[in-house]
Amino acid sequence: MATTKVGWCLCELLRFFYSLFLPGLTVCGILCICLFIILWGIRLLVRRKKESVATSKNGKNQLVIAFFHPYCNAGGGGERVLWCALRALQKKYPEAIYVVYTGDVNVSGQQILEGAFRRFNISLTHPVKFVFLRKRYLVEDSLYPHFTLLGQSLGSIFLGWEALMQCVPDVYIDSMGYAFTLPLFKYLGGCRIGSYVHYPTISTDMLSVVKNQNVGFNNAAFITRNPFLSKVKLIYYYLFAFIYGLVGSCSDVVMVNSSWTLNHILSLWKVGNCTNIVYPPCDVQTFLDIPLHEKKTTPGHLLVSIGQFRPEKNHPLQIKAFAKLLNKKVAGSLPSLKLVLIGGCRNQDDELRVNQLRKLSEDLGVQENVEFKINIPFDELKTYLSEATIGLHTMWNEHFGIGVVECMAAGTIILAHNSGGPKLDIVVPHEGEITGFLAESEEGYAETMAHILSMSEEKRLQIRSSARASVSRFSDQEFELAFLSSVESLFK
Repeated sequence: MATTKVGWCLCELLRFFYSLFLPGLTVCGILCICLFIILWGIRLLVRRKKESVATSKNGKNQLVIAFFHPYCNAGGGGERVLWCALRALQKKYPEAIYVVYTGDVNVSGQQILEGAFRRFNISLTHPVKFVFLRKRYLVEDSLYPHFTLLGQSLGSIFLGWEALMQCVPDVYIDSMGYAFTLPLFKYLGGCRIGSYVHYPTISTDMLSVVKNQNVGFNNAAFITRNPFLSKVKLIYYYLFAFIYGLVGSCSDVVMVNSSWTLNHILSLWKVGNCTNIVYPPCDVQTFLDIPLHEKKTTPGHLLVSIGQFRPEKNHPLQIKAFAKLLNKKVAGSLPSLKLVLIGGCRNQDDELRVNQLRKLSEDLGVQENVEFKINIPFDELKTYLSEATIGLHTMWNEHFGIGVVECMAAGTIILAHNSGGPKLDIVVPHEGEITGFLAESEEGYAETMAHILSMSEEKRLQIRSSARASVSRFSDQEFELAFLSSVESLFK
């Protein structure tokens, strides 16, 4: 009797769900149609908001080319790509109107351009219109202590919407890695889409860190200690990677800065037919006027590091390895040693990071041998590189490493992390000769630094010469050719 009753209840429940199927399907269909109509209406509205532009001599509207780069006034390698890309396009398409979406509201457009010239020795041939965005705080990592990737990505959608509402371009190029803005500009703005990817927002390496429960700057220790939290985070990462692949595939043209980035983007975005490696522009020529045989003006040996003060750059590893070097017995037989950390600070978080690094050098007792140079002009950077013996780089899986190339071009022997772009593309043998060194651990860095400093001047000169000869493929001229070739389809 009880079995019959249960079977009857189950049949009634199935009948109830079946009765809801057709109405539910109808409602879903209507909602989808309404959503499509709303989106199409927004698209028409957005296109009507396209600001009036001057007409060219033949009476046609000028092409509007926009770059999305919220931190364009920063002094990193990504900003160098932006200014070189703009310069290359202005040479080929001088009649176009150029726009840069930026969140640097505390400076003027003229100050931004002056900063680009001061830091990178780059000046543009035509005017640029800066669209200042007030909601850049939405993409600050400090705003999202948890679910940072998701928070920043959703924040970039709102920031992209603010940009789109102010100016609707014909060609939209994301030059800073905010892939979640691409659908906005493609489907609502009707733009042709280009992406220059410095570093994938998420990568298979990040997935492996969580899967193997390894501690990292983006994987807290309390998560690695808890198997359940690790599994939850792994599922979150896989879902995010899937969505990231969908939005990235909206690109009509994809440019990546290294073999390492290429492998990840091909795996995630799956748009291999329109993806190319375009090595970032390094001001190689500017450093080639530094004579390799020039006598260093400072006593002893100078070690330099170039890179923004961001957590992934792992500056603490440099200071710890340097302290270990000073504590080695071999250091007693060497002249005085000094480590100079050169980089840009984007915000208060970066400035706090520098203060923490200063505290670390004090705790290790090497504060007298460690110096920080923040947001220095290009000429001062060049002076330091001309005097340095060793250039340090410690970021795990650095996507490329413009600072690494600049060190090699200046004749500074590079010691980079044994991963990412430095390992695959830059610190590789040239005509069978060594061009630099790679390391991973504190001990590895300390031992390699000691090895370099113990070399004869002739041996160091041979390595510096080979390194300098190998970096011509990363010049501004090579970048311009590769960049213009890649984006050509956006202008047809």
